Amino acid sequence: MTDRARSSDLAGLAELLRGRGMLRAVVGSADGIPVGDIQFDSRDVRTGDVFVAVPGAERDGHEFCATAVERGAAALIVERPLPDIGVPQLVVNSSRSALALAAAWRLGFPSRDLGVIGITGTDGKTTTSYLVRGMLLACGYPAGLITTIEAICGGVSKGYSGHTTPEAPVVQADLRAMVDAGDRYAIVESTSHGLALERVAEVAYDIAVLTNITHEHLDLHGTYEAYVAAKRSLFERLAVSESNPEKGFGKHAVINARDAEGPSFAAAAGAAGAQVLTYSVGHDVGADIVATAVVDTALGLAFFVRTARWEADVELNLAGSFNAHNALAAIGVGEALGLDPVAMRRGLAGVRHVTGRMQPVVAGQPFDVYVDFAHTPGALAATIAALAPVAAARGGGVIALFGSPGSRDIAKRPMMGAAAAEHSRVVIVTADDPRAEDPAQIAEEIAAGALAAGRTRGVDLIIEPDRRAAIRRAFELAMPNDIVLLAGKGHEATIAMKDGPLPWDEPAIAAETLAALGYSPRREG
Repeated sequence: MTDRARSSDLAGLAELLRGRGMLRAVVGSADGIPVGDIQFDSRDVRTGDVFVAVPGAERDGHEFCATAVERGAAALIVERPLPDIGVPQLVVNSSRSALALAAAWRLGFPSRDLGVIGITGTDGKTTTSYLVRGMLLACGYPAGLITTIEAICGGVSKGYSGHTTPEAPVVQADLRAMVDAGDRYAIVESTSHGLALERVAEVAYDIAVLTNITHEHLDLHGTYEAYVAAKRSLFERLAVSESNPEKGFGKHAVINARDAEGPSFAAAAGAAGAQVLTYSVGHDVGADIVATAVVDTALGLAFFVRTARWEADVELNLAGSFNAHNALAAIGVGEALGLDPVAMRRGLAGVRHVTGRMQPVVAGQPFDVYVDFAHTPGALAATIAALAPVAAARGGGVIALFGSPGSRDIAKRPMMGAAAAEHSRVVIVTADDPRAEDPAQIAEEIAAGALAAGRTRGVDLIIEPDRRAAIRRAFELAMPNDIVLLAGKGHEATIAMKDGPLPWDEPAIAAETLAALGYSPRREG
């Protein structure tokens, strides 16, 4: 009997968990108990739901089981049995794994009815996701999306979830909504958090994409090696995820040939039985998909692409030469699916804006302003390196404003300072979600990297922990033809402070600040 054919009551769920080797014991009787929704937050429990007690970094879900029962939970999934709780308990090895399986089971394993494209890497995941979706739409295939910015199901945006990869029940609900709305494909940003914490377990991936790997998220993973292993597990999942044979295509991996970790990801994909495609800017590494002659244009980028099936000029309406890599990753997906090359190129060119990703702010000022999510040393370095020659060609330079989050990976702070110092005319260090930490202390740790790289405090290195004041200072320092990069916040709608999150809209704040300085958009007469 297949997973989808199992009974939909609690006994059926227990049978499924047992068959996967997850179930250790059943406390009470599971017979004849219908299953409502699968919940991991006791506040969301309604009568008949099953509550899954997930141990977290700060609170243990087992502490909320009594509350879940009071709110009507019909059963619990736990890692340790609780006495005198009054409802049946399924005792499992891992609540997170069981949560993912239960959520997928309850919703009929929706990913098996979609072509699922998982995109992982340190940088470029969101932009690549939108490029893939634009390409699929241009080829006539409706596609859903789960990204840092939003989830789109059936062409309708659900907005920002708060996590790049939401918890498993949310992922599965979005996939179900895509199937019900007639989407053919799902593009899923698959972060190291989502992979390590089993948020994307039970997602039947068909294509896995690697953008790049740089230093990030060691606060969760502990070591760089563990971080890489979490990312690589996406490619290993190509072997274990179940797929509907009616999808009509096999398993594929699309890998950045220039990334140092690329060979290990290719080996993992090969071991999983997937066909591997590699991509690169420049033909010296022997990639399958190659871009050459990359040129920054007034609108974005132009470059020449060669694949095994076609070769042609490609235009991209997104700023930043690093976006050539993201476009090549998307093209790799198109090649894996055998899409029409002309429609692919049309779809790529049709993506003109990704919120918080090299998003221009125009208010009549004589310098350019971009809001970008670059929040890792590698992303910051790549973004500034792409902007610097554009600014230099017209006699300007780059003013880079950024920070680093509190209560997160502290090792990257001086690395970011050094990365910004390499190509910027002025480095401005400010706050970026300081949380419980002192913003001034975080700024000093970042500044240490810029100082070591030869910057001078108060001259070409400015420290201003107040982000709004720092933005104003950047605009006051900007000269005609400069480029001001506001990095780190991107699309995010809040800034996390000691006393909690505060509303934040970086593009709007930038526009307001420019207006306060006397700039106004030009009006066409």
